Amino acid sequence: MYGVEIYAAVRLAVVDEGLSHHEAARRFGIDRRTVKKMLSYSAPPGYRRTKPDGFTGIIDAILVARDARGAHDEADRDPDVPRKQRHTAHRIFERLRDEHGFTGSYTIVKDYVRSRRQSTREAFVPLHHPPGHAQVDFGEAVVKLRGQREKVAFFCLILPHSNVWFVKAYPRETNEAFLDGHVSAFAFLGGVPRSILYDNTTLAVVRILGDGTRRRTRAFTHLQSHYLFRDRFGRPGKGNDKGKVEALVKMARRKFLVPIPKVHDLDVLNERLAARCLERLDVLEQGERAAALLAEAAGMIQEYEARITALERLVGKQALEIEFLRGAQRQGRRSGSAPMSVITGPKKGSPSPKDAD
Repeated sequence: MYGVEIYAAVRLAVVDEGLSHHEAARRFGIDRRTVKKMLSYSAPPGYRRTKPDGFTGIIDAILVARDARGAHDEADRDPDVPRKQRHTAHRIFERLRDEHGFTGSYTIVKDYVRSRRQSTREAFVPLHHPPGHAQVDFGEAVVKLRGQREKVAFFCLILPHSNVWFVKAYPRETNEAFLDGHVSAFAFLGGVPRSILYDNTTLAVVRILGDGTRRRTRAFTHLQSHYLFRDRFGRPGKGNDKGKVEALVKMARRKFLVPIPKVHDLDVLNERLAARCLERLDVLEQGERAAALLAEAAGMIQEYEARITALERLVGKQALEIEFLRGAQRQGRRSGSAPMSVITGPKKGSPSPKDAD
C-alpha cells in the first residue's frame, strides 16, 4: 500500500501541474488505475499493513548492496547485477522465509520493497526552456537507397521553447555532417540560436577535464567563432538533460521514416524531411494566429460584459430616481407641499396651496 506522501505527490501532479493519468503513472512508476484511485482519496483508504519488523535491515541489505552486518556482499549487490537477475519482491520473501525464519505474509514484504525502491528512485525536475536556445543530437535509421537497405544518420535540432525543429539525413555521423547540419539548420531558421545544448559527442568535445570543463575540437570551435553561439553540454550518461531533442529523434524516426523510405539518393529524402519541417512551421503559425484570435475574442467579450454591467447599473439608477419622483409626488399631494425636485428639493418659486388662497 502506498503512503500518504505518494498520494499527495500524485494528486498535486495531476491537479496542480495538469498531468494526465498516463503521464502521472509514468512519472511515479505506478498503474493508471492506481492514479485514478489516488485522485479519489486524499489519504490511503482502509487499513495499513505493518512493516516486516526485524527483517527490514536484511531487505535493505539486498536492495542497497549491503548485508546485515554492514559489509559489502558482492553476491547481493543488486544494482551491479544484470536487471533480469535482480531480486524480485517474491524472491526476497522466499529468502526471508527460508534463510531467516520469517513468518509474515508476502504482501508485507512486497509493500516494503516497493516503498524502498520508490524512495531511492531518481527524481526529475521539469526543465525550463527560455526562448532562443536549442538542442542538437543525431539519430540512426534504415532507408532503402537504390534498392539496398542502408543505415543513415539524421541530424536533429530543436528550439524547445517554440518547438520548431529541423531534420536532415547524412550517410554517416561524421564531422562534415555535424558541421553541415548546423549550417543547414541556421539557414532554415533564418538565424542562429543564442546557445545550443549537446551531449558529450566526440564531434564537439576532445576531452572532459577533471574540473568538468571541455576541450572542444578545432572544427567545432571554428563553427562557434563564425556563428557566435554559446555551447552547453549535458551530464555524461544523462539523456534527460536534453530530453526535447531526444524526443525529436524518436519522433522523426517513427513518423518520417516509417515505413522505410525508398529513395534514389539522400537529396530526395532530405527534400521530404524539409517539407515536414515546413509543415511544422505552418502548424505553429496557425496556432499562433488562432491564439491571437481567441485573445481578441476574449477581449471583446470582456468589453461587452463591462458595457452590459454599466447599462444595468444605469437602468437600475434611473428606475430608482423614477420611484423617488413618484414617491415625492404622492407625498406632495397628501401634504399640499410645493412640487419636489429630485436635484434641488422643493421649488421656491411655486406657491403653496395656502398662499394661493
